[in-house]
Amino acid sequence: MASPLKCDLCSNQATVHLTQIVNNKVHKVDLCESCAQAKGVTDPSGFSLADLLLKASLNPDNTSAGVRCEQCGFTQNDFKKHGRFGCPHCYETFSSLVEPMLDNMHKGTAHTGKVPQKSLERKTLHDRLGELESSLDDAVKTERFEDAARFRDEIQQLKQAFEQQPKSAR
Repeated sequence: MASPLKCDLCSNQATVHLTQIVNNKVHKVDLCESCAQAKGVTDPSGFSLADLLLKASLNPDNTSAGVRCEQCGFTQNDFKKHGRFGCPHCYETFSSLVEPMLDNMHKGTAHTGKVPQKSLERKTLHDRLGELESSLDDAVKTERFEDAARFRDEIQQLKQAFEQQPKSAR
């Protein structure tokens, strides 16, 4: 049997589970009964999931509480109210606020993106081919002909493998 979920705010057993999907990203908050009532979850006009996410990820010594973005004037309260920042500069201004939130929601705090597998294989093949051609040139210049022959053979094998791939994979 799975262990019960803990409240994101106080670590008691969570009985209220909230899920919000924004821009195809799922954000979940688990609360105990008392924290849910204290945060106004039962009062739709006073409830802000952004506020809950912030509180769950903030530490008490957060220094961004009174900070205002120099570019657009946004404050932490504005972020809580709207659930988004006012400008790109806000991400730097409120980094001490954003990074713990991102770390809790994702695998890290920096976006790395994804590369399609076929494209990655093609790039790896192309990079290896470039390395081998450079090594071949170097071996010929330094008269290491056995190494040069080995590099030449490997280059031919890679080119054959590339030509045997379907055109859609290239």
